[in-house]
Amino acid sequence: MLRTTLCLALLSSTVPIPSPIPGSSPGVTPSAIDSFVTRYQEATGLPGAAVAITKGTKVLHAAGYGETASGDRLTADTPMAVASVSKSFTSLAVMRLVEQGTVELDQPVRGYLPEFTMADQRAAKITVRQLLHQTSGMADSAFREKSLPQPRTLREAVARLRTARLAAEPGTVFSYHNTNYQVAARLVEVMSGRPFADYLDDQVFTPLGMRHSRTIDTDRDLPGSARGHLQILGRAIALPEPAGFGNGSGGILSTADDMARWLIAQHNGILSPRSVKEMRTPSRQNPAYALGWSIGRTSRGTPVIEHGGDLFTSTAYQRLLPGYGIAVMANTGMAFDDAGTLMDGLTAMIEGGTPQVPATPPYLVTDLLFLLLTLVTIGLAVRGVSRSGRWAAVRTGRQRWRLLPCFAPLALCLAIAPIFRVLARGGDIMWIQVGYLYPTFMIWLVSAATAGTAVAAARIHGGLRLGARIRRPPA
Repeated sequence: MLRTTLCLALLSSTVPIPSPIPGSSPGVTPSAIDSFVTRYQEATGLPGAAVAITKGTKVLHAAGYGETASGDRLTADTPMAVASVSKSFTSLAVMRLVEQGTVELDQPVRGYLPEFTMADQRAAKITVRQLLHQTSGMADSAFREKSLPQPRTLREAVARLRTARLAAEPGTVFSYHNTNYQVAARLVEVMSGRPFADYLDDQVFTPLGMRHSRTIDTDRDLPGSARGHLQILGRAIALPEPAGFGNGSGGILSTADDMARWLIAQHNGILSPRSVKEMRTPSRQNPAYALGWSIGRTSRGTPVIEHGGDLFTSTAYQRLLPGYGIAVMANTGMAFDDAGTLMDGLTAMIEGGTPQVPATPPYLVTDLLFLLLTLVTIGLAVRGVSRSGRWAAVRTGRQRWRLLPCFAPLALCLAIAPIFRVLARGGDIMWIQVGYLYPTFMIWLVSAATAGTAVAAARIHGGLRLGARIRRPPA
């Protein structure tokens, strides 16, 4: 107790300790939280979520709701993926080395990690701070980390950078890029002489009493409790996470109980006040992003320190408000952002407002529209195939160019990932991941591509048969 009091006093002298939000609601009770989350699940079809809320150094509530993808009851001790919330943990791991005098933030990464080489001489100038600030110059536009063959270890994640180039001069541009934190995690391994998972367990999880938390390498390591869903027409469909590597950048699994301990640790001195201030000081290139934390305000103007996390089948969010901490994990993917929406509702409760619950499942109208288009497309395809002989009879010779539009959906289907990269300004993605983001659109697009190709093939076949009959000599 004395240690906590002293740490709080030290923090107040360097980093402002959150004071209670003016007008905050005294009704942020376990029953009120349970009621809101349950109503949200009923309205949206969200199958499972975990929530932790703290006030100062006390846990207001930590609970699980609904079911996991494997059908088990979700509790406060159920491990779930926290995705990119993991970046805050990786940043803390690096800062522990900084406090020990083993690493300096403004020194080049290569001085600590000689294996970090790229096909770009400018990479030698990248500093540890630039990795954590996401200003290293690495970016999806120059290194397609998602669509390349995925590594299995942090060593492999760094090794595959040997042929990569930078998108910008180090320290000049902010670009959110998972590889930054994978390199940082590998640096921790090398400088500590221990696997990253062991270092986190020894330096973070065990000291904080986070008994059910750990970090994993790839999607193949996700336990059943941490797997998630897509939603179509408001119904959750359990699906495996697309192939991907996440250690250091998004590989941590945690629980509501453990995340409550993590939130409290942000107030009671797991790092020195100087290090805490360092972690929450943004870069000049992006005043909204610090070392593994985002800096912002709520819609009501309350200052927050936060970080979100997205997988294709689950989402997570953590937020520190004046006097409070909130963590949410949901087992639906980034297309639905249930963790972020729940976070906003819980924040509204703390600010004295009323949390909003959607009237219908997200994208219900959009899903209905694309599924209707799919049925229409299939119907038109059946009609086109059945009438292919008649089409061939009236469109001969040069008129066969009219088949080209039939292949347009196939061309779009094959080009959807490059098109997404253009629309996302260089953001990388695999074809299958587009399907996870826009499931009913992709169902329609694949159906249209199949239908168009089938109609074209039937018409070509009909034309060949017609030509053969015309050329056949009379008996």
